[in-house]
Amino acid sequence: MNALHSTLYFSPVLGKELAPYGIEDSHAVNLAVRAAPLGAASAGTVTATFYNYSHTLVARFVPEVWDSASPATVLAARLRAVDATLRNLLGEQAVTSEEMAEAAGLALTAAEGCTRSGRPLYAANADLPVPTVAQAPHLALWHAATLLREHRGDSHITALQNAELDALEALVSHTATGRGMSPAWVMSTRGYNTQDWSAAQLRLVERGLLGRDGELTEQGVRLRRTLEEETDRLDRHPYERLGAEGVARLTELAGGFARAAAEAGAYPADLISKG
Repeated sequence: MNALHSTLYFSPVLGKELAPYGIEDSHAVNLAVRAAPLGAASAGTVTATFYNYSHTLVARFVPEVWDSASPATVLAARLRAVDATLRNLLGEQAVTSEEMAEAAGLALTAAEGCTRSGRPLYAANADLPVPTVAQAPHLALWHAATLLREHRGDSHITALQNAELDALEALVSHTATGRGMSPAWVMSTRGYNTQDWSAAQLRLVERGLLGRDGELTEQGVRLRRTLEEETDRLDRHPYERLGAEGVARLTELAGGFARAAAEAGAYPADLISKG
């Protein structure tokens, strides 16, 4: 579901939708679109809820971005961009298909198992209007994917804090698994530089989580595995709500749409870490 949700952030349509309001910097676009459900949030609130962004980067654009476009204006632009992006990537037949409507229904059912307490980004998105499955199944699926993504993300932040990993340590250790964004993408989109990165690496080395070669130690591998297990535990209720058969079917359907989007060029070729 996260892969399908994330197509928006790499879509050129998103920037085009916000450019008329004077929001043109890619960082400002990203911050505004994801933070808009929170309302006219302060820099501190955005940094806290996003967790892994540099506060210096956030404060360059927030809260001034709300002077260019209100959160309501940004949310409307976001939904238009989602509509165009999914139509461009998947095609008209797919976005109006019975499979799309089925996936949307399953995902919305799962989202009924989410809880607001302690999950600010999920809770903010949960207060938004739900697109109608019958009229716009692709928008309903994207909305549900966003709810599930942010619910898991908020749960993951709890696990990271429990493990005493700060924002950049979390990113460095994740990229070291070889499954996260590449370091270059992390630094360019989250507002860090090579000095920041090296300092975080050193802190992880001192904790015995990272080797001086940049690879996770056995202790580091165990910690990352524990983090995912703990996130799964905190995030289990939506999938318990849906049931094993429903989860399998949703995985099949959403996975197919995500693969089609990737094949259509939804994501940059250098996005994922190769190490």
